[in-house]
Amino acid sequence: MARTGRRKRDRLRWSKLYTFSCLRPSVQLETSDTGTASLGGPGFSRVVHCNQPRLHYKKPLKYPTNYISTTKYNIITFLPKAIFEQFRRVANLYFLMAAILSLTPVAPFSAVSMIAPLAFVVGLSMAKEALEDWRRFIQDMKVNSRKVSVHRSDGLFGYKHWEKLRVGDVVKVEKDQFFPADLLLLSSSYEDGICYVETMNLDGETNLKVKRSLEVTLPLDEDEVFKEFKGIIRCEDPNPSLYTFVGNLEYERQVYAIDPTQILLRDSKLRNTQYIYGVVIFTGHDTKVMQNSTDSPSKRSRIERQMDKIIYILFSVLVLISLISSIGFAVNIKYYMHNWWFLQPDDKDNKLYNPKTPAISGLIHLITALILYGYLIPISLYVSIEVVKVVQAMFINQDLQMYDEEAGIPAQARTSNLNEELGQVHTILSDKTGTLTCNQMDFLKCSIAGISYGVGSSEVEMAAAKHMASHSDFGGVGKGNLSSTSEIEIEPSTPITPVFERVRKSTIKGFSFEDDRLMNGNWTQEQNSGTILMFFRILALCHTAIPELNEETGGFNYEAESPDEGAFLVAAREFGFEFCKRTQSSVFIRERYSPSEGPIEREFKVLNLLEFNSKRKRMSVIVRDESGQTLLLCKGADSIIFERLSKNGRTYEVDTTRHLSEYGEAGLRTLALSYRVLEESEYLAWNAEFVKAKTSIGADREAQLERVAELMEKDLILVGATAVEDKLQRGVPQCIDRLAQAGLKIWVLTGDKMETAINIGYACSLLRQGMKQICLSTAPSDPTQQDAKKAAKENLSLQMSNALQMVKLERDPHAAFALIIDGKGLTHALQDDLKDRFLELAIECASVICCRVSPKQKALVTRLVKEGVGKTTLAIGDGANDVGMIQEADIGVGISGVEGMQAVMASDFSISQFRFLERLLVVHGHWCYKRIAQMICYFFYKNIAFGLTIFYFEAYAAFSGQSVYDDWYMLLFNVVLTSLPVISLGAFEQDVSSEVCLQFPALYQQGPKNLFFDWSRILGWMGNGLYSSLVLYFLSISIFSSESAFRSDGQTADMAAVGTAMFTCIIWAVNIQIALTMSHFTWIQHLCVWGSIASWYLFLVAYGTASPLISGNAFQILVEALGPASIYWISTLLIAVVCNLPYLVHISYQRACNPLDHHVIQEIKYYKKDLEDHDMWKRERSKARQKTKIGFTARVEAKIRHLKGRLHKKLPSITIQTVS
Repeated sequence: MARTGRRKRDRLRWSKLYTFSCLRPSVQLETSDTGTASLGGPGFSRVVHCNQPRLHYKKPLKYPTNYISTTKYNIITFLPKAIFEQFRRVANLYFLMAAILSLTPVAPFSAVSMIAPLAFVVGLSMAKEALEDWRRFIQDMKVNSRKVSVHRSDGLFGYKHWEKLRVGDVVKVEKDQFFPADLLLLSSSYEDGICYVETMNLDGETNLKVKRSLEVTLPLDEDEVFKEFKGIIRCEDPNPSLYTFVGNLEYERQVYAIDPTQILLRDSKLRNTQYIYGVVIFTGHDTKVMQNSTDSPSKRSRIERQMDKIIYILFSVLVLISLISSIGFAVNIKYYMHNWWFLQPDDKDNKLYNPKTPAISGLIHLITALILYGYLIPISLYVSIEVVKVVQAMFINQDLQMYDEEAGIPAQARTSNLNEELGQVHTILSDKTGTLTCNQMDFLKCSIAGISYGVGSSEVEMAAAKHMASHSDFGGVGKGNLSSTSEIEIEPSTPITPVFERVRKSTIKGFSFEDDRLMNGNWTQEQNSGTILMFFRILALCHTAIPELNEETGGFNYEAESPDEGAFLVAAREFGFEFCKRTQSSVFIRERYSPSEGPIEREFKVLNLLEFNSKRKRMSVIVRDESGQTLLLCKGADSIIFERLSKNGRTYEVDTTRHLSEYGEAGLRTLALSYRVLEESEYLAWNAEFVKAKTSIGADREAQLERVAELMEKDLILVGATAVEDKLQRGVPQCIDRLAQAGLKIWVLTGDKMETAINIGYACSLLRQGMKQICLSTAPSDPTQQDAKKAAKENLSLQMSNALQMVKLERDPHAAFALIIDGKGLTHALQDDLKDRFLELAIECASVICCRVSPKQKALVTRLVKEGVGKTTLAIGDGANDVGMIQEADIGVGISGVEGMQAVMASDFSISQFRFLERLLVVHGHWCYKRIAQMICYFFYKNIAFGLTIFYFEAYAAFSGQSVYDDWYMLLFNVVLTSLPVISLGAFEQDVSSEVCLQFPALYQQGPKNLFFDWSRILGWMGNGLYSSLVLYFLSISIFSSESAFRSDGQTADMAAVGTAMFTCIIWAVNIQIALTMSHFTWIQHLCVWGSIASWYLFLVAYGTASPLISGNAFQILVEALGPASIYWISTLLIAVVCNLPYLVHISYQRACNPLDHHVIQEIKYYKKDLEDHDMWKRERSKARQKTKIGFTARVEAKIRHLKGRLHKKLPSITIQTVS
């Protein structure tokens, strides 16, 4: 009974109205002699037995289950793959080799001391990988555990988990549910099998798509009828193409063609339709959305990859000095061993000390040397980096400036491996819908009868006004005598209320219009009230929406195909024209002309509907009002409408064109509205032609329909234009402006149509008036042409060549180009022979917008930019259709928005709104890059300074393998005595504060330019380490020479005293060095640096007081041997100063003569010049931004240049005076 009621509610046969998308000709295919359709061959081997899933359990029809997985590992592959990932690091390979060698008897250290640190480092990293993959697994389980109603048997349906679905299953999907697999639509709650589908997760589009079933399956509209249902589907094999499908259905001994309009894709959602029945065609990883996905990649930062090269260099040095050591040892064994009677081994057959076999002795000693000099390559570096990155990730997660209070969602570093990569981004590739926009349209302005209405301001206008107001020097338009004109104000062509003064009066979703001339029935007092009445009726009638009564408010909610339509209907309601009811043949409007009068319900009979598509760029509806007058109401792109106006219909064309230009500059989406009064005879004649074209069958059917529509959509009368604001997410224009000033390139990749993408480009200032647009698209090919693809490709190649030549010949330094390309054009542009030229053209353009792109194309474009430019790419998106590009980019950022968590689960970092990307990159990215770069350089410095002293002593000690340092000293050097300062550097260092990072976005370019980790800086730090090692060793040996006493009682220094004194100098030198490196000190840094030095003395005291069985030669070494000797303290101070003197001279010279940007800012801040001299601070801020041609700043500057030009033309005398 419930079903019957629902059917009554849904008795709308949309196919009676729709022309293009709802065609249902009874196409019956010819069958072969065997009774099957002529579909087969490679790529078309899929056979689906409808309602018989058990037939697909065995080969050759054994298809995958509907279980999906996006994880990198599983139980079987985790160990081998994770271990492989760890040993991709060159240093880990070295330490593995060293750990194996430490098991030999000639190792200078115990095996545990080598194996334990390696196991700890590798184990820690693998545990982190496992945790991150576990989160992906949990998300997969949530998706796989969703339930859907499935036909079990005998007409009975029951719920199953998605993962249990099989090919051939018949499913029933209800309103607002996602489709669990790729389905063939059989029937819906509408009588003619129409259903509405939202494909936001697939292509990012918010407008609803109309799908229709085959007419032959319409009777399959009850649970019970599936008891006897059988059929066979023969179709294409799994592929990633979202917009194509080839197949046929064999049902009741007939064969029917299937096209994409009958296919419902996984992860799209059923909307405006109570339920549908469908049969599963593709499951799991065979579905089109999963075919568009890519495997979870293993990402490594550029610094980490460069670190591998440094490891190679250090390993080469290690092998070199080990070879020198082993050769020296062999020479000493051969020529001097017989003289060293006191060093003769007890075992006469000992091959290590046998003068007769020096080569063997040298080879054996090589193992000892490789382990002994291993401190050149510090294993603690990786541990320290892991710790630092985890701390940095915690800071990102806990940053309140990136916490979305409305949603309660913080930023999240889902992996800490790529923190420093955030500071080196060159190109951002962004999704549009849900990433830049929040899927909400607001009716803001309109032009009616040549008069512009609406005093509110768009976000673009408000940000531009604020920007202009904040630049006091914008008032002047020239230099010299022109300064007297500084009182001239720059007035935008439309009124702008500054953002800091403006408070929106309207709180109605979808309606931000403010103008009392049209509200509350005041429009009836306007001069052109008749035209205004027609404008409102077009808004209320020209659409395909369905009203739904809201029982709580008593008003209506509108289920519209696009957000624009919804905004128009809300606007019409607020103006007093409420769309309240739709029947099969009529639309009912409640018209209220003044607040004091009650509404009048009027019926308009809908005769025909010519719906919107990207090719037509317009929509028309033919209605008959209550007086019997027949009207064609049309809305569409202004260029399309204007060329169809009658001579008498152009009264308001000039004014409307001007208003449309102003609205476009304000970043608003515009449509022109028009109408035409039809004679009854004219309509009847046209309708006969229309019905004939609509019911025709053939390849030219659509062309016939367009031709007939053209006959009616002419001689129009222009009424006006609408301007709606595609609501950007809060702060998006400002964020893009800052990112552009930071020198970042921004590409937009969207599944939306070109017009929508261009409008958003204007809204967020990626495009602006005056920017030259290069639109690449494939021209419609002639069906009779044999090689249409080749012709389209050649045409696109010619377009790119011409565009590239035009860009390179441009001489205007302020000229800006925007590249706009659609998905079809991109198909050819991404081929091997064209992709380099396409990339070259894209790089030359200020902004790039790719429209109608599939998820696969998003990933391919990302790969092209990543590999072609060779710089760090970042992809940001919020839907399942963005997963491919998020995984392909060097850094993937997911937005935890309304489209589910697929993008977040595939991402490396997640934020709740696009505007937080500015802080993530400009602040955290800048800090993390600089911290990690300085930390690694310092690590290599201190280990070279320390490790080479061991080699020098080896030469001094006849390459005997004897270390000058106690084993405990060497063990504690990296683990305790120098670890905390370097971790504090990596975790807390700030060259400038977060506020300054945002005020001086050009500082970010230090990362992409790699100023702090280029080879000159790396080699400089290595040279510093080499110099320090020479000073440390030779000064220490000279001071504590065995030929001179170091204590007042005449005692000379033994090896323990020399080693301890030298080690003390090393601790002081490297800790003073890190103190000089730091720009930002807190109590934590002081505690770490000076505490590390203090801990060395505390250790010496504690170690010296231990039993000689433990401390050995270091017993009471500080208290009794070194402490009382003044030379010990003086030498420590002297050597520490001499070691750091070159760095101090270098940094002083650099700050004085060739300062970097942050040096200047630090000095200004230190002397508080920013507070004392605001003009100077403002000047420095204006300098500290990269020259860019996108964003608000570039937009305002272009506007100022334009106004200056106009002023010079108006004031020739001033211009001449200035020139003279």
